[in-house]
Amino acid sequence: MDEKAAIAADALELLLLNQTAIRAALEELSLWVSQRGSIHIHDNVMAALMTLDTNAEAISIGLERLRS
Repeated sequence: MDEKAAIAADALELLLLNQTAIRAALEELSLWVSQRGSIHIHDNVMAALMTLDTNAEAISIGLERLRS
């Protein structure tokens, strides 16, 4: 792997870790809101989190390709 690809892979990995942390925090907040009766908001947040999950998979694949 050349230096530019390594730098790009490292940066993407850090962004992925940030995305994972934000996802976890949003899920915690969404569960808290759900327990207080706002099921509709919880459902909306969970749908948005599915997008984060899908994008995380694509980022992981890109990282693998950069590092191979």
